[in-house]
Amino acid sequence: MTHNSLSLGEFVRSRRKASRFSQRDLGELAGVGTRFISELERGKSTVRVNEVNKVLAVFGKQLGIVDAPREEADEE
Repeated sequence: MTHNSLSLGEFVRSRRKASRFSQRDLGELAGVGTRFISELERGKSTVRVNEVNKVLAVFGKQLGIVDAPREEADEE
């Protein structure tokens, strides 16, 4: 599975586990709480972007604007 097909939570969880970090370890490295890491990995929709970027920075990433896939209009 490529990073492009991962959800944000799946990406964080897979990178955290690959780095052998606990949620607590990652939270401490990123300067956020363990609860935030847990919610981020579960895909909670109300997470704060600045805190997400703190977590992603641990892995050398950040959120950005990308083109969203568009559904093709059904032609009749």
